[in-house]
This record gives sequence, structure tokens and C-alpha cells, in this order.
Amino acid sequence: MSTQPIPEQILPELLNRFDDTKVNANPSQPLMKACKETGSEIWLDTGDIEAIDQLITPEVSAVTTNNTLLNKEVQKGIYDKIIKENAGRFDELPPQKRIVEIAFLLNALHALRLVKRYGGMVSVELHTDVTHDVDGIVHYGQRFHNIAPNNFLIKVPMSPSGLLGARKLHEMGIPVNFTLLFSVRQNMLASLVAKPAYTNVFMGRIGAYMKDNHLGDASGPGEKTVHHTQKCLQTLRHDLSLKTKLIAASIRDYTQLPALCGIDVMTIPAKVLTEGLEKLKGPFQPMTDHDFNIVYEPGVATSEIQIDKLWSVSENEKRLFRELHANPPQSAWELVDILREEGITDIFPHLTPIEELFITDDGKIPRHDRWASLISRGETAIDTLLTLAGVAAFTKDQKALDERVKKLVNS
Repeated sequence: MSTQPIPEQILPELLNRFDDTKVNANPSQPLMKACKETGSEIWLDTGDIEAIDQLITPEVSAVTTNNTLLNKEVQKGIYDKIIKENAGRFDELPPQKRIVEIAFLLNALHALRLVKRYGGMVSVELHTDVTHDVDGIVHYGQRFHNIAPNNFLIKVPMSPSGLLGARKLHEMGIPVNFTLLFSVRQNMLASLVAKPAYTNVFMGRIGAYMKDNHLGDASGPGEKTVHHTQKCLQTLRHDLSLKTKLIAASIRDYTQLPALCGIDVMTIPAKVLTEGLEKLKGPFQPMTDHDFNIVYEPGVATSEIQIDKLWSVSENEKRLFRELHANPPQSAWELVDILREEGITDIFPHLTPIEELFITDDGKIPRHDRWASLISRGETAIDTLLTLAGVAAFTKDQKALDERVKKLVNS
């Protein structure tokens, strides 16, 4: 009897059911070439095979997926038959473990299909049940890696457990794409503690937070945060020989692409890239030294919304993060306690039950008016709220996927 978990046993057979022959890249496009010539890698931010077939060019080196993008593919019904046929193999597992294992199977299967068709790297995200579970992060991260060690990047979301779990994966030689980050300081903390291959700035959501909450224009704050983060990571590479690269993620509009040139990686949604191919050609210049202007609504006090925490890191934070790099904490709680003891209370705040409901209720973009007083007092911050909202949104989409699996398993 095989000692492999069930998903790993049946993946080769399931993969062969799909006619995923190697797809030849489309001809090089001026936009893609122009972006790459500034030093940026080009990734596609989608799991939609039909869309990738239309957009893949020699400049594209990777694909990123997440719980939301995978759920979109599963909800199309393309894996329903596989779920029904193989549900019985998981009967001996506890109910929720059964669902998590089937979700793992679907995630790995879809990612392997992407590898088979396009080659390169594919980012795969962990089930949200393990977001706050170091052992779970390591367990599933290692299993994903063993399935495709040369092709899978393991996506781990920002949390105290995520930082420590990602660090352990790094120490095992497993590349991590550390995700749901929204500021320079979050990226600095992640690169020093977790040592991932990649970190992110979800720039589009920063702009949406400003616009949706009537604080200012969407254009500017996300771009500024991305480029200041790039400079920070370059400094850490020079000073400490870290290898972490930056991904500009959550790109909302094709007009943002020229402003991101020079960043290590741009992961571009299919819709944005399609529009960009029609309207942009280049040439472009690296924008890392550009000073992005932030336009605020009249009456907005930047000191109260503490917007500068997105692109500035305090001297206290710099010192402490470097100390954590040299002496990482042994548990998630220890990490939180260390930060709080040093007066950094707004990165991992203690939320009340009603505040947790606010996060879930608001969706990807928190309502600033709910949090304004806490932000002004330094008890939470915009980057933190966006991270918490991102985790909640992924959890919602993961639940939708899980519910579809449950219905099919019980049908």
C-alpha cells in the first residue's frame, strides 16, 4: 500500500485526462518587450487557461493563482466529475480534513495543468484553514513543493504564523511567494523574518482604499509604495545578501503598467494586459526613482490617516526587524509579543469580535470610517487592515470552493 497521501497518488492519472499539450507562445508583443527591457519580469495573474493561451508570449515567465482565481475555475464545473468520482477515496478522513484534501488536490491539479501547458513557475496558494497554523503551512507547503519542485512557488499570506511557516519552508529550500502585503514595512518584516523568494505589494487595493473612502485619488499611493519597497529590498540585498524579489500585484488598470517598470516582477491580470496590448507599446523607462504625487481630498489630514506608514519605516521598526532576522522568534505569539513590547502595536493588533465582523463585512477594501480613530491612535494601520481584509476575502472564496466540493461529495 502506498504511503503517499491520496491526492499525490491520483494526480498523475487525473492530469492525463486533460489534453494539455505544450502551448507555443504567441509572437512577442511591443508592450511586453518594452516592460521587460526595463528589468521587470512579466507574469500573468490568472488561472484561466483560455485567457493564458491568448496572452502567453516569450516575455511571460510565470503564472500566479490564488484562492479567488482557483475558485473561479472550479465554479466553471470543469472538475466536478473528478470530485464525484474520487470522493470515496477520502471517506476515512474527518469531514473538514476531507474537504481540505480535495481542495489541495484541485489546486495541485490545476497548477500542474498550467505547468504542462506553459512551463515556468506557477504560484499555488495554501488553504485558508492553515493561515494561522505554522505546522499546517509547512505540511502543505512541503507537499506542494514535492509535487513540482522546479515549478511551484508556495503562496503564504501575511500573518504571524505565516512569517514563521514561510521561514521554515525557506530553511527546507522551498521557494515562497509571501503575499497580501501592502507597505514597505510589511515587506521589510517579511523579507527579514521569512526570507521568501518573493514578496508583494497589492498596489491596486491601496489606490482603491483611498478612492473608495474619499481620501484621495487612486493613482499614486500604490505606485509610490511599490517603488519605495523595491528600494528597501535592494538595500537588504546589498547589506544582508537577501535574495527576496518584489512582485507588483493587484494591478487594476493598464495605465499603471508604465509606472511599474523597473520593479522586479509585474503580475498582470488578463483583462489589464489585454487592454494594455491594445493601447500601449513603449518604450518605457525604469520608474524606481520617480517621485509619485499623492492627491488628497480637501480636509484629509495625512497625519491622522497615517498614510506615510505605507512607504516609510520607522527607525524602531528597522532596528527590530533586523534583530528578528538574526534571532527569529520560536512561535507566532512570541513574535506578536515582541512587536508589542517594542511599541509596534499596529501590525498585528488584537481585534475585538465586532472588529473581526467589520473586516469580514467590508470585503477587500475596509471602510475607513470604522477604523479612523484606531488608526489615528496607532492601534491599527491601513496596511494592516488591507491584509486582514485580504485574508477574509480569500477565506470567503475558499469557503465557496469548499461548499461546491461538499455538495458534489454528498450528491
